[in-house]
Amino acid sequence: MKFTESHEWIENDTATQIATVGVTNFAQHELGEIVYVELPQIGKNVKAGEESAVLESTKAAADVYSPVSGTIIEVNQRLSSSSELINQSPEKEGWIFKIKLSQPEELKKLLDINSYQKIIKP
Repeated sequence: MKFTESHEWIENDTATQIATVGVTNFAQHELGEIVYVELPQIGKNVKAGEESAVLESTKAAADVYSPVSGTIIEVNQRLSSSSELINQSPEKEGWIFKIKLSQPEELKKLLDINSYQKIIKP
């Protein structure tokens, strides 16, 4: 699992170059109760750092950025009716979308768990 400074996580299957993306436990905690998820469109091409989804919580709305470039191939439809999955299991059941990587080398620019921990721990 790799992380972004904007609090997304990504887990890549190197055999298929299909990665799963979501928000970190830190992000969901900061946002509070997630009440709505605007999922990306399947088939949409995104660039690394581009807005790909929106989370609305009782505190604020937050953009979710794609950690890598590629094509959205699947979205977590369960979030349409159960947005609380992001709060309950942000790094597993609460995943947001799957992306077919177009530039796998971008993964090298992302943070490992130790580097990410340094960002979120004062």
